[in-house]
Amino acid sequence: MFAVPSLDVAAALKTLVLTLDLLGTFVFALSGAVAGVRRRLDLFGVLVLSFVAANSGGIVRDLLIGATPPAAIRDWRYLAVSLLAGGLIFFWYPVIKRLRHPVLLFDAAGLALFCVAGAQKALVFGLEPVMAALLGMLTGVGGGVARDVLLSEIPAVLRAEIYAVAALAGASVVVAGAALGLPSTASACAGAALCFGLRLAAIRYDWHLPVARASGQAAADADAAERR
Repeated sequence: MFAVPSLDVAAALKTLVLTLDLLGTFVFALSGAVAGVRRRLDLFGVLVLSFVAANSGGIVRDLLIGATPPAAIRDWRYLAVSLLAGGLIFFWYPVIKRLRHPVLLFDAAGLALFCVAGAQKALVFGLEPVMAALLGMLTGVGGGVARDVLLSEIPAVLRAEIYAVAALAGASVVVAGAALGLPSTASACAGAALCFGLRLAAIRYDWHLPVARASGQAAADADAAERR
């Protein structure tokens, strides 16, 4: 009989976080690049926007937990994945455009992947469950916020549609799974599926949180800005 080597749990978690991070980076880079092409940015602008959208959340997460320098700066694969996604969108946008809402789809997928990756990495670095879930949410929304700010738009996280709540729900599943001793891969998949499903349902059925009331000209101005 040969002895079966014990599973290195720490190495497995590290690999899972890296895989989720790179997948999220690619998808969020697609989202940023599509938004840039729609605004008729040049190739350099599209690539910059794809990198910023893909890596802003991860950079903030790494700085907060002390994982410095951030992975997006330390590991060349993050830059390569971001530029690859930006180049694909820039040169193949007519094909991608056939999707009904490419930015929303890529953004929802990136949000789902990043919220679970952020929560997993926070747990690896020893954060408390509540803080790990919040950091997962921050990782998910950071890229979209940076993308929208660069394009002079109100970030989606501040709009009525459910966005940050979906990210927090997905991250919470990961944290709960870790507390219950469930397999990390299963928890990550479940959390990502929940976040992605909530985000798409919010878009499809116009689910939203309560909105601040405005009256008179302020409400009319807000409605006109939303239509634009």
